[in-house]
Amino acid sequence: MLAIVAAIIFGLGFLLDLVGASIPGGISGMTFVLLGLTLLALHQAGVGTAGVRTGGGWRARARR
Repeated sequence: MLAIVAAIIFGLGFLLDLVGASIPGGISGMTFVLLGLTLLALHQAGVGTAGVRTGGGWRARARR
């Protein structure tokens, strides 16, 4: 889920950079790029992923 949000943020940053616009308050295309990289790092770290399955995974299926 975080990777999808990061892709959307990257797209917004890319569009802002192409147009050369910036949002008031100092938010520019680079801000969106850095936010997208932060979201990708959180995705790679496993934040926001599903919890541990209670079924035991492949080991429980192998024992059956």
